[in-house]
Amino acid sequence: MQPLVNQFGVLSSAEIKRYGRHLIMPEFGIAGQRRLKAASVLIIGTGGLGSPLALYLAAAGIGRIGLVDHDVVDDSNLQRQIVHGVSTLGQLKVGSAAQRLRDLNPDLQLDLYNEFLTSDNALRILAPYDVIIDGTDNFPTRYLVNDACVKLGKPNVYGSVLRFEGQLSVFYGKQGPCYRCMFPEPPPPGLVPNCAEAGVLGVLPGVIGTMQATEAIKLIAGIGEPMIGRMLLYDALEMSFTTIKIRKDPHCPVCGIPASEVELIDYEAFCGVPAHDRAAQAGANENLNGHEQNGADMNKPVPQITVKKLKARMDAGEDLYVLDVRNPEEFEIAVIDGTVRIPMPEIVLAVEDVLAKRKTADQTVLADIPRDREIIVHCRSGARSTDVILMLRQIGYDPDKLINVEGGILAWARQIDRTMPVY
Repeated sequence: MQPLVNQFGVLSSAEIKRYGRHLIMPEFGIAGQRRLKAASVLIIGTGGLGSPLALYLAAAGIGRIGLVDHDVVDDSNLQRQIVHGVSTLGQLKVGSAAQRLRDLNPDLQLDLYNEFLTSDNALRILAPYDVIIDGTDNFPTRYLVNDACVKLGKPNVYGSVLRFEGQLSVFYGKQGPCYRCMFPEPPPPGLVPNCAEAGVLGVLPGVIGTMQATEAIKLIAGIGEPMIGRMLLYDALEMSFTTIKIRKDPHCPVCGIPASEVELIDYEAFCGVPAHDRAAQAGANENLNGHEQNGADMNKPVPQITVKKLKARMDAGEDLYVLDVRNPEEFEIAVIDGTVRIPMPEIVLAVEDVLAKRKTADQTVLADIPRDREIIVHCRSGARSTDVILMLRQIGYDPDKLINVEGGILAWARQIDRTMPVY
């Protein structure tokens, strides 16, 4: 492959010493290092994947790195987000990461974007960089990054992790398939959880993130065979690597048309879930799975209740039906007394059976969720519970009787019971 970067940065004597292990490799040499110095890379997300990405690219001698994130460092991040530390808890992630990267490589030019990536700002943020690296964990942003990269003609180094499994590829519309060639449509909302909902082995993002960094370096220097048209599947439990081929779809609605005609859309509406790892808020109104029944009801804002109001109603002795839709593993960490516990995957299966007019044992789950009374739904942070409410609306539950708990059990732990573990 031809090098993506054809400019050459100037290396100081100190940099020649620093990168000596690169320079003595005949496949890389001083030309490869000078290309890295001249290159610019945008990392979207400074979390599990973005942490090793940023560290290794800064250490490798990339001249300019942009960091996009609009979150702050939380102690739950430190299990895997190794660019941050205890000393930066509560700080902006881009600032925390910058502090560590500048210590690692003082010559590095850093651009910090403390903002959500959206259809309105994506082209402005992505345009100055040679390589775009997707370190996010939500579908709306993945589709946005892909479409923006195709429109701008830039390679998208993709990685994803969940539980014990990871994926890696390079989507580059100029030379191969894009993300939409493999995933033309997002999965039904609620079907694929994110790391906050399903968990992730702490070292897994390190494995995938460093491979993403490797692919970026290969693209810039023009060495090896990049993962264009291929996807690597990694299983940490089996310690197995499987590579599958991805074919370019000539009818792809994004890379199958002229780049100038690619339009950035409302990706939250397209995917039916919120982006940027935000808890779903009132007003989520997407019709999940494309079904049209109860259309007016589906467009109603989801009613909300704060944990303080919920606690007051409990203390008043009201006979409440509070539904906890987290996973069984989460029940073992913390629960709110008196709640009914039905994991979201069981509800998803039951709702799908109803929509497909199948009669299976899974529908017995719905028998435990009454239709004739108010149902207060909660999860960890409020996202999954909103999805469950929208699913129940699809099969005829009264939208006025389905109430979402703002902030979920995390809000309960922080505002009501401070002895409750936070995870």
